[in-house]
Amino acid sequence: MGNETSETLRKLAAALGASGVGLGAFGAHALKGYLNKKPEGSNNWKTAVSYQLLHAVALLSLSCLEEGKPRKYQGGSGWSGGKIMALGTVLFSGSIYLLTLDIGPKRILGPMTPVGGLMLMSGWAMIGAGKI
Repeated sequence: MGNETSETLRKLAAALGASGVGLGAFGAHALKGYLNKKPEGSNNWKTAVSYQLLHAVALLSLSCLEEGKPRKYQGGSGWSGGKIMALGTVLFSGSIYLLTLDIGPKRILGPMTPVGGLMLMSGWAMIGAGKI
């Protein structure tokens, strides 16, 4: 039985992975005509999907690392690099999806993309510092 952090990271990885595959297929098929009409629409969609899937795999790897830690080295229930990375993925990729589809206010969604990117970088830095 895994620890709480390992299970949380595994569930986040599964949610991001499954939705990333679905959104990738949705963009490649159902939205293909719409995305191709927009300048960089298809490329933006692919970027969002790529970052989402890459970070889903990273979170799954982190869940395995966290699983094998001795109890005294396991992370607490606070914000960890993995959780920051998951939230950053949602903000980064999610804002790109919405902006590409012209859904929501651009003045709010536009800044969410770099904020999400900064959270991704912060998550990686925290992981590098051992705060999985």
